[in-house]
Amino acid sequence: MPSFVIVTPVTMVKAKKGLFTHNSHFFIDLWRRWLHFLREFRVLTNSGELDERVKFLVNALGLCAQPFDCWLVLRGIKTLVVRMREHERNALLVAGFLAQHPGVKRVFYPGLETHPQHELAKKQQRSFGGMVSFELEGGIEDVNRVLGGTRLFALAESLGGVESLIEHPATMSHASMESEQRASAGITDTVIRLSVGIEDGEDLIADLRQALC
Repeated sequence: MPSFVIVTPVTMVKAKKGLFTHNSHFFIDLWRRWLHFLREFRVLTNSGELDERVKFLVNALGLCAQPFDCWLVLRGIKTLVVRMREHERNALLVAGFLAQHPGVKRVFYPGLETHPQHELAKKQQRSFGGMVSFELEGGIEDVNRVLGGTRLFALAESLGGVESLIEHPATMSHASMESEQRASAGITDTVIRLSVGIEDGEDLIADLRQALC
């Protein structure tokens, strides 16, 4: 039976049935020891199949933070609240603009009152974040034109940074999903995702307007 060993500076835990069968103290104490833990974390397996599964999860879930990345997180937390206010303010402006654009079929942003789960979102959270997706009228040629036509929105898969990003889920962030899975999740080939940054909101709208022309 395949097994693996998780090696940390303070403990070694072996599991045979799954990736997360080690004791719960590991989770409870994880955040307190996170920076130190990341420097020495290793996963060793005796199964090629399990190796590939771990590699996929690390890549798909982003479980590969380095000490420098963690330092950046700690630094960024200090300004997180004020940045999130700008993210949401800009995202709401952008989503409202897209919802009125004739070249856009529909917009996915729970902050819009027209979103089918807007009321539910209001009960669950105090704000709606900076992620906006929209489905474009037309085909993949139109998608590529928009992706290559923005000047402030950089073409990249990441999200949550202060810079605005644009990407195509079907061929970028969600390319590893089967086409049937993407379809069931509403991710068509004409869906575009935006990570709305903290630049001037009117500048972002102007950038999208010229790219959508």
